[in-house]
Amino acid sequence: MIQKFNLEPLTLRGAYLIDPFIATDNRGGFIKDYNVDLFKANGIEHELKEVFYTVSKKGVIRAVHFQRIKQQAKLVRCISGKVYDVIIDLRKDSETFMQWQGFYLTGENHKQILVPQGFGHGYLVLEDSVVSYKCGEVFYGEYDDGIKWDDADLGIKWPLDELDGEIILSEKDMNLQSFKEFMENYDNF
Repeated sequence: MIQKFNLEPLTLRGAYLIDPFIATDNRGGFIKDYNVDLFKANGIEHELKEVFYTVSKKGVIRAVHFQRIKQQAKLVRCISGKVYDVIIDLRKDSETFMQWQGFYLTGENHKQILVPQGFGHGYLVLEDSVVSYKCGEVFYGEYDDGIKWDDADLGIKWPLDELDGEIILSEKDMNLQSFKEFMENYDNF
């Protein structure tokens, strides 16, 4: 079986839902989830500067993260397990400012999200998971920032009913700012 790349633009400008190239046969499979020339040919500028993975237990919420300076565009894919991935447009001049979309990314469906610069990103882990980040900018801890996962102004509808246990948050994520606080400091974004 061969599945070719499919790059589907989302309603949030600059974001894409992407099916990677997959080839399977009696030996197993091959997945290509990034090709700079193919992306450029489709109007997507995403040069890789850093690749990393997160390993998360079921119930973890990785809140709405972003970098204030040296913003990172990210190509995000769940390698194994299942997550509910959320992107939110934080670009004040965008027609989709404050709008969010959520997607199920799994090790089985191989779908990935291209998260543009100026977006917040987070996910709820529904099964123990490994998530891959292919970033267009290096991670700088001093610029790392975020917004609370359950901020009322953002109104993200997380599928918490799919969990049978407690939510797990890092201390950092428990102490993130509200969207109102983010807006008070927006000039620094």
